[in-house]
Amino acid sequence: MKDFRLYAITGEQFHPNRDLIEVMEEAILGGVDIVQLRDKTSGKQELLRKARALRELTRKHDVTFIVNDHIDIAMEVDADGIHLGQGDLPLPEARKIVGGKIIGISTHALQEALLAESQGADYIGVGPVFRTATKADVVDPVSVRYVREVAQFIKIPFVAIGGIKLNNVDEVIDAGATRICAVSEIVGSSDVRGTCEAFLGKLKR
Repeated sequence: MKDFRLYAITGEQFHPNRDLIEVMEEAILGGVDIVQLRDKTSGKQELLRKARALRELTRKHDVTFIVNDHIDIAMEVDADGIHLGQGDLPLPEARKIVGGKIIGISTHALQEALLAESQGADYIGVGPVFRTATKADVVDPVSVRYVREVAQFIKIPFVAIGGIKLNNVDEVIDAGATRICAVSEIVGSSDVRGTCEAFLGKLKR
């Protein structure tokens, strides 16, 4: 997969009066390298509509497109990859379906990270670093200590996620993260592009 620094996940509840595609395009123009469609409430038809629109957008800007959970939707729209949680289809089974597409895995402890790496994950999510209200089934924060562990022991790319804001991201970077994922801080911002540029400025430092 292409390397990346800033990863944005959709969260339409954070921008109720703005269009999904407009918001994600602003994020891309601000420097986002990966866009993930994560939608826990829409039905399949609506998910497919959003996935097709985001696939078109990400192709236009040559940005990686990932679909959370829904392997069938990812395959239908020819997404670049999928992202799976600990309770989803095991990675080896998913690999049989998606072939060479990107597979990202959410991890909350070092043993999960090591397993994902050994099974051939292309990248892992490390978090939630801080408390987050972005999704209902969120686990307790893992803190920057886990970021430090992963930076020390894991060789594949990892992205820190969970409650990351402009006012706390320096702590995450200091712990060894070189890739950041944010949801509400990006898509809920009144200046989406400016927020992304500010994150990248901190990562480049």
